[in-house]
Amino acid sequence: MVLLSKLAILGLATFSAAHPGAHEPSSMTHVQKREFLKGAKRSLDQCAGHLERRGINTRIEARRAAAYEEYRKQSLQSRDYNPSVNTSHHSSLHVTPGTSEDELFAKNPVCILSPEGEIGPFWVKGEMLRHDVRDGQPGIPIILDGQFIDIETCEPIQDLYWDVWNCNATGVYSGVQSDMNGNGEDASNLDKMFLRGIQKTDADGVAQFKSIFPGHYDGRSTHVHVVAHVGAYALPNNTIAGGNVAHIGQLFFDQDLISAVEANYPYNTNNVTITKNTADHVIQDETEDTASDPFFEYALLGDSVQDGIFAWVTMGINVSASYDASNAATLTRNGGVMNSNSNSADSVNM
Repeated sequence: MVLLSKLAILGLATFSAAHPGAHEPSSMTHVQKREFLKGAKRSLDQCAGHLERRGINTRIEARRAAAYEEYRKQSLQSRDYNPSVNTSHHSSLHVTPGTSEDELFAKNPVCILSPEGEIGPFWVKGEMLRHDVRDGQPGIPIILDGQFIDIETCEPIQDLYWDVWNCNATGVYSGVQSDMNGNGEDASNLDKMFLRGIQKTDADGVAQFKSIFPGHYDGRSTHVHVVAHVGAYALPNNTIAGGNVAHIGQLFFDQDLISAVEANYPYNTNNVTITKNTADHVIQDETEDTASDPFFEYALLGDSVQDGIFAWVTMGINVSASYDASNAATLTRNGGVMNSNSNSADSVNM
Protein backbone atom coordinates (compact mmCIF):
# COMPACT_ATOMS: atom_id res chain seq x y z
CA MET A 1 0.00 0.00 0.00
CA VAL A 2 1.30 3.39 -0.93
CA LEU A 3 2.16 5.66 2.02
CA LEU A 4 2.90 9.36 1.80
CA SER A 5 6.24 8.80 3.47
CA LYS A 6 8.63 10.07 0.86
CA LEU A 7 8.32 13.70 1.84
CA ALA A 8 10.46 15.98 -0.27
CA ILE A 9 10.58 19.70 0.21
CA LEU A 10 11.25 22.17 -2.53
CA GLY A 11 11.41 25.89 -3.21
CA LEU A 12 11.86 25.97 -6.94
CA ALA A 13 13.21 28.69 -9.22
CA THR A 14 12.55 28.98 -12.93
CA PHE A 15 14.90 31.75 -14.08
CA SER A 16 17.75 30.91 -16.46
CA ALA A 17 20.26 32.94 -18.40
CA ALA A 18 18.91 31.11 -21.43
CA HIS A 19 15.53 32.71 -20.80
CA PRO A 20 15.27 36.49 -21.04
CA GLY A 21 12.90 38.11 -18.59
CA ALA A 22 12.65 39.41 -15.07
CA HIS A 23 14.23 37.46 -12.26
CA GLU A 24 12.08 37.56 -9.16
CA PRO A 25 14.26 37.40 -6.05
CA SER A 26 12.91 35.62 -3.01
CA SER A 27 11.96 37.82 -0.07
CA MET A 28 13.13 35.07 2.29
CA THR A 29 16.71 34.77 3.45
CA HIS A 30 18.36 31.36 3.20
CA VAL A 31 18.07 30.97 6.97
CA GLN A 32 14.38 31.92 6.97
CA LYS A 33 13.65 29.55 4.11
CA ARG A 34 15.53 26.68 5.82
CA GLU A 35 13.54 27.20 9.04
CA PHE A 36 10.30 27.39 7.05
CA LEU A 37 11.11 24.12 5.32
CA LYS A 38 11.94 22.37 8.58
CA GLY A 39 8.58 23.33 10.03
CA ALA A 40 6.78 22.37 6.84
CA LYS A 41 8.45 18.97 6.80
CA ARG A 42 7.22 18.30 10.33
CA SER A 43 3.72 19.19 9.13
CA LEU A 44 4.04 16.86 6.15
CA ASP A 45 5.30 14.04 8.36
CA GLN A 46 1.98 14.14 10.19
CA CYS A 47 0.00 13.78 6.97
CA ALA A 48 0.99 10.22 6.07
CA GLY A 49 -1.13 8.47 8.67
CA HIS A 50 -4.02 10.86 8.18
CA LEU A 51 -4.22 10.17 4.45
CA GLU A 52 -3.97 6.44 5.06
CA ARG A 53 -6.77 6.43 7.63
CA ARG A 54 -9.01 8.48 5.35
CA GLY A 55 -8.57 5.93 2.59
CA ILE A 56 -7.31 8.65 0.27
CA ASN A 57 -4.13 6.80 -0.65
CA THR A 58 -6.13 3.69 -1.53
CA ARG A 59 -8.40 5.67 -3.87
CA ILE A 60 -5.40 7.38 -5.47
CA GLU A 61 -3.70 4.01 -6.05
CA ALA A 62 -6.79 2.59 -7.71
CA ARG A 63 -7.41 5.68 -9.84
CA ARG A 64 -3.80 5.91 -11.04
CA ALA A 65 -3.65 2.19 -11.73
CA ALA A 66 -6.85 2.38 -13.78
CA ALA A 67 -5.58 5.44 -15.67
CA TYR A 68 -2.22 3.80 -16.29
CA GLU A 69 -3.89 0.65 -17.69
CA GLU A 70 -6.21 2.70 -19.90
CA TYR A 71 -3.39 4.70 -21.44
CA ARG A 72 -1.20 1.61 -21.69
CA LYS A 73 -3.86 -0.17 -23.75
CA GLN A 74 -4.25 2.86 -25.98
CA SER A 75 -0.49 3.02 -26.46
CA LEU A 76 -0.21 -0.63 -27.39
CA GLN A 77 -2.93 -0.14 -29.97
CA SER A 78 -1.07 2.75 -31.64
CA ARG A 79 2.61 1.82 -31.53
CA ASP A 80 3.43 3.24 -34.92
CA TYR A 81 4.26 6.32 -34.48
CA ASN A 82 22.67 13.77 -6.30
CA PRO A 83 20.65 12.08 -3.71
CA SER A 84 17.53 12.71 -5.74
CA VAL A 85 19.49 13.08 -8.98
CA ASN A 86 21.14 9.70 -8.45
CA THR A 87 17.95 7.96 -7.31
CA SER A 88 15.93 6.02 -9.86
CA HIS A 89 12.26 6.96 -10.02
CA HIS A 90 11.46 4.23 -12.52
CA SER A 91 9.30 1.34 -11.40
CA SER A 92 11.33 -1.86 -11.29
CA LEU A 93 8.26 -3.95 -12.06
CA HIS A 94 7.72 -5.83 -15.29
CA VAL A 95 4.32 -4.32 -15.93
CA THR A 96 1.64 -6.38 -17.65
CA PRO A 97 -2.14 -5.86 -17.99
CA GLY A 98 -2.55 -8.16 -14.96
CA THR A 99 -0.23 -6.23 -12.65
CA SER A 100 -2.08 -5.44 -9.41
CA GLU A 101 -2.58 -1.91 -8.15
CA ASP A 102 -0.60 -2.62 -4.97
CA GLU A 103 2.37 -3.85 -7.00
CA LEU A 104 2.26 -1.08 -9.58
CA PHE A 105 2.13 1.76 -7.08
CA ALA A 106 4.16 0.23 -4.27
CA LYS A 107 6.77 2.96 -4.68
CA ASN A 108 5.85 5.98 -2.58
CA PRO A 109 4.90 9.21 -4.35
CA VAL A 110 7.02 12.30 -3.99
CA CYS A 111 5.66 15.15 -1.88
CA ILE A 112 7.00 18.59 -2.74
CA LEU A 113 6.56 21.85 -0.90
CA SER A 114 7.40 25.27 -2.30
CA PRO A 115 7.72 27.98 0.36
CA GLU A 116 8.40 30.59 -2.30
CA GLY A 117 9.39 30.19 -5.92
CA GLU A 118 9.98 32.29 -9.04
CA ILE A 119 7.58 32.35 -11.94
CA GLY A 120 10.30 32.78 -14.58
CA PRO A 121 9.99 34.68 -17.84
CA PHE A 122 7.73 32.41 -19.92
CA TRP A 123 4.49 32.01 -17.98
CA VAL A 124 1.44 32.96 -20.07
CA LYS A 125 -1.68 34.20 -18.32
CA GLY A 126 -5.11 33.33 -19.67
CA GLU A 127 -4.41 29.73 -20.67
CA MET A 128 -7.32 27.38 -21.31
CA LEU A 129 -8.85 24.71 -19.12
CA ARG A 130 -8.07 21.49 -20.98
CA HIS A 131 -6.79 17.97 -20.41
CA ASP A 132 -4.99 17.34 -23.71
CA VAL A 133 -2.33 20.03 -24.32
CA ARG A 134 -0.44 18.39 -27.20
CA ASP A 135 -1.92 20.42 -30.07
CA GLY A 136 -0.32 18.07 -32.60
CA GLN A 137 3.22 18.53 -31.28
CA PRO A 138 5.45 15.55 -32.16
CA GLY A 139 7.20 13.74 -29.35
CA ILE A 140 7.02 10.97 -26.77
CA PRO A 141 3.53 10.91 -25.20
CA ILE A 142 3.35 11.41 -21.45
CA ILE A 143 0.54 11.44 -18.89
CA LEU A 144 1.20 13.89 -16.03
CA ASP A 145 -0.74 12.91 -12.92
CA GLY A 146 -0.57 15.26 -9.93
CA GLN A 147 -2.06 15.29 -6.45
CA PHE A 148 -2.11 18.33 -4.13
CA ILE A 149 -2.20 18.04 -0.33
CA ASP A 150 -2.79 20.86 2.17
CA ILE A 151 0.19 20.73 4.56
CA GLU A 152 -1.82 22.34 7.36
CA THR A 153 -4.84 20.00 7.30
CA CYS A 154 -3.32 16.96 5.54
CA GLU A 155 -6.42 16.95 3.33
CA PRO A 156 -6.47 16.77 -0.47
CA ILE A 157 -7.06 20.17 -2.05
CA GLN A 158 -10.23 20.03 -4.14
CA ASP A 159 -10.90 22.62 -6.85
CA LEU A 160 -7.28 23.77 -7.04
CA TYR A 161 -6.32 24.78 -10.58
CA TRP A 162 -3.09 23.12 -11.72
CA ASP A 163 -1.34 25.26 -14.34
CA VAL A 164 1.44 23.53 -16.33
CA TRP A 165 3.72 24.40 -19.24
CA ASN A 166 6.88 23.05 -20.80
CA CYS A 167 8.89 23.42 -24.00
CA ASN A 168 8.34 21.18 -27.00
CA ALA A 169 10.63 18.41 -28.27
CA THR A 170 13.13 20.90 -29.70
CA GLY A 171 13.18 23.29 -26.74
CA VAL A 172 10.64 25.93 -27.80
CA TYR A 173 7.84 27.36 -25.62
CA SER A 174 4.53 28.42 -27.11
CA GLY A 175 2.75 31.68 -26.32
CA VAL A 176 5.79 33.98 -26.27
CA GLN A 177 8.04 35.76 -28.76
CA SER A 178 11.71 35.94 -27.86
CA ASP A 179 15.10 35.71 -29.55
CA MET A 180 16.03 33.12 -26.94
CA ASN A 181 12.99 30.95 -27.68
CA GLY A 182 13.25 29.48 -31.14
CA ASN A 183 12.74 31.97 -33.96
CA GLY A 184 12.40 35.37 -32.30
CA GLU A 185 10.99 36.81 -35.53
CA ASP A 186 8.04 34.41 -35.46
CA ALA A 187 5.20 36.53 -34.06
CA SER A 188 2.74 33.69 -34.77
CA ASN A 189 4.16 31.79 -31.79
CA LEU A 190 2.31 34.26 -29.54
CA ASP A 191 -1.01 32.76 -30.62
CA LYS A 192 0.04 29.16 -30.03
CA MET A 193 -0.92 27.21 -26.90
CA PHE A 194 0.90 23.89 -27.28
CA LEU A 195 1.97 22.17 -24.07
CA ARG A 196 0.17 24.69 -21.86
CA GLY A 197 -3.03 24.21 -19.94
CA ILE A 198 -4.96 24.23 -16.68
CA GLN A 199 -6.92 21.50 -14.90
CA LYS A 200 -9.03 21.51 -11.73
CA THR A 201 -8.37 18.92 -9.03
CA ASP A 202 -11.05 16.45 -7.95
CA ALA A 203 -12.16 15.43 -4.44
CA ASP A 204 -8.86 13.60 -3.94
CA GLY A 205 -6.82 16.63 -4.99
CA VAL A 206 -5.90 15.04 -8.33
CA ALA A 207 -5.66 16.47 -11.85
CA GLN A 208 -4.13 15.06 -15.02
CA PHE A 209 -2.72 16.18 -18.37
CA LYS A 210 -2.02 14.41 -21.64
CA SER A 211 1.17 15.98 -23.02
CA ILE A 212 4.52 15.14 -24.60
CA PHE A 213 7.84 14.71 -22.84
CA PRO A 214 9.70 18.05 -22.77
CA GLY A 215 12.78 18.66 -24.86
CA HIS A 216 15.78 20.73 -23.77
CA TYR A 217 17.36 24.13 -24.33
CA ASP A 218 20.61 25.80 -23.38
CA GLY A 219 21.52 25.96 -19.71
CA ARG A 220 18.64 23.97 -18.18
CA SER A 221 17.86 20.33 -17.61
CA THR A 222 14.54 18.88 -18.77
CA HIS A 223 11.66 20.14 -16.62
CA VAL A 224 7.96 20.95 -16.31
CA HIS A 225 6.73 24.25 -14.83
CA VAL A 226 4.00 24.22 -12.19
CA VAL A 227 1.73 26.92 -10.75
CA ALA A 228 -1.11 26.14 -8.31
CA HIS A 229 -4.08 28.52 -8.17
CA VAL A 230 -6.22 28.34 -5.01
CA GLY A 231 -9.65 29.98 -4.76
CA ALA A 232 -9.85 30.69 -8.49
CA TYR A 233 -12.99 30.17 -10.58
CA ALA A 234 -13.72 29.25 -14.18
CA LEU A 235 -14.93 31.89 -16.63
CA PRO A 236 -17.38 31.27 -19.48
CA ASN A 237 -14.50 31.47 -21.97
CA ASN A 238 -12.86 28.40 -20.35
CA THR A 239 -10.11 30.32 -18.54
CA ILE A 240 -9.76 31.13 -14.83
CA ALA A 241 -9.74 34.28 -12.69
CA GLY A 242 -9.39 35.25 -9.04
CA GLY A 243 -7.80 33.35 -6.19
CA ASN A 244 -4.14 33.31 -5.21
CA VAL A 245 -1.01 31.55 -6.41
CA ALA A 246 -0.01 29.20 -3.56
CA HIS A 247 2.75 27.27 -5.31
CA ILE A 248 5.31 27.95 -8.02
CA GLY A 249 7.82 25.30 -9.01
CA GLN A 250 9.44 22.88 -11.42
CA LEU A 251 9.45 19.09 -11.71
CA PHE A 252 12.19 16.92 -13.22
CA PHE A 253 12.89 13.49 -14.72
CA ASP A 254 15.56 10.82 -14.26
CA GLN A 255 18.59 11.35 -16.48
CA ASP A 256 18.43 7.86 -18.00
CA LEU A 257 14.80 8.48 -18.99
CA ILE A 258 15.79 11.79 -20.57
CA SER A 259 18.57 10.05 -22.52
CA ALA A 260 16.17 7.38 -23.76
CA VAL A 261 13.71 10.02 -24.95
CA GLU A 262 16.33 12.29 -26.52
CA ALA A 263 17.52 9.45 -28.76
CA ASN A 264 14.22 9.71 -30.66
CA TYR A 265 12.97 12.06 -33.37
CA PRO A 266 12.44 15.02 -33.18
CA TYR A 267 14.40 15.40 -29.94
CA ASN A 268 17.57 14.22 -31.68
CA THR A 269 17.36 17.07 -34.19
CA ASN A 270 18.15 19.57 -31.44
CA ASN A 271 21.87 20.41 -31.61
CA VAL A 272 21.92 22.34 -28.33
CA THR A 273 24.06 20.64 -25.71
CA ILE A 274 22.01 18.84 -23.08
CA THR A 275 22.41 20.19 -19.54
CA LYS A 276 22.30 17.21 -17.17
CA ASN A 277 20.48 17.12 -13.87
CA THR A 278 23.79 17.13 -12.01
CA ALA A 279 24.64 20.51 -13.58
CA ASP A 280 21.23 22.18 -13.32
CA HIS A 281 21.35 25.18 -10.99
CA VAL A 282 17.73 24.83 -9.86
CA ILE A 283 18.20 21.24 -8.74
CA GLN A 284 21.52 22.07 -7.10
CA ASP A 285 20.28 25.15 -5.27
CA GLU A 286 16.98 23.75 -4.08
CA THR A 287 18.09 20.27 -2.99
CA GLU A 288 21.22 21.36 -1.15
CA ASP A 289 21.10 20.37 2.54
CA THR A 290 17.51 19.14 2.22
CA ALA A 291 15.63 15.90 1.58
CA SER A 292 14.10 17.44 -1.52
CA ASP A 293 13.31 15.09 -4.40
CA PRO A 294 11.60 17.11 -7.15
CA PHE A 295 11.34 14.20 -9.61
CA PHE A 296 8.38 12.44 -11.18
CA GLU A 297 7.86 8.78 -10.39
CA TYR A 298 7.12 7.00 -13.66
CA ALA A 299 6.31 3.79 -15.49
CA LEU A 300 6.46 3.03 -19.19
CA LEU A 301 3.20 2.43 -21.02
CA GLY A 302 4.77 -0.32 -23.11
CA ASP A 303 8.08 -1.98 -23.84
CA SER A 304 9.92 1.27 -24.61
CA VAL A 305 9.60 5.04 -24.20
CA GLN A 306 8.13 5.27 -27.70
CA ASP A 307 4.96 3.71 -26.29
CA GLY A 308 4.57 6.54 -23.82
CA ILE A 309 5.20 7.36 -20.17
CA PHE A 310 2.93 7.61 -17.13
CA ALA A 311 4.39 10.08 -14.57
CA TRP A 312 2.97 10.98 -11.17
CA VAL A 313 3.78 13.21 -8.20
CA THR A 314 2.15 14.43 -4.98
CA MET A 315 2.71 18.05 -3.98
CA GLY A 316 2.17 19.39 -0.47
CA ILE A 317 1.47 23.12 -0.40
CA ASN A 318 0.36 25.88 1.95
CA VAL A 319 -2.98 27.10 0.57
CA SER A 320 -2.76 30.35 2.53
CA ALA A 321 0.47 31.34 0.77
CA SER A 322 0.22 33.93 -1.98
CA TYR A 323 3.00 34.73 -4.45
CA ASP A 324 3.32 37.21 -7.28
CA ALA A 325 3.17 35.50 -10.64
CA SER A 326 4.35 37.89 -13.35
CA ASN A 327 3.45 36.85 -16.87
CA ALA A 328 5.53 37.20 -20.03
CA ALA A 329 2.39 37.31 -22.16
CA THR A 330 -1.37 37.10 -21.97
CA LEU A 331 -3.61 34.93 -24.13
CA THR A 332 -6.61 37.10 -25.07
CA ARG A 333 -9.65 36.51 -27.25
CA ASN A 334 -7.67 38.11 -30.08
CA GLY A 335 -4.53 36.05 -29.55
CA GLY A 336 -1.35 36.36 -27.53
CA VAL A 337 0.00 39.72 -26.36
CA MET A 338 3.47 40.20 -24.90
CA ASN A 339 3.58 41.90 -21.52
CA SER A 340 5.76 45.00 -21.62
CA ASN A 341 6.32 44.64 -17.88
CA SER A 342 6.88 40.98 -17.09
CA ASN A 343 6.91 41.77 -13.37
CA SER A 344 3.26 42.70 -13.53
CA ALA A 345 0.73 40.17 -12.27
CA ASP A 346 -2.25 42.36 -13.10
CA SER A 347 -3.09 41.26 -16.65
CA VAL A 348 -6.74 40.32 -17.01
CA ASN A 349 -8.06 37.14 -18.60
CA MET A 350 -10.08 37.89 -21.70
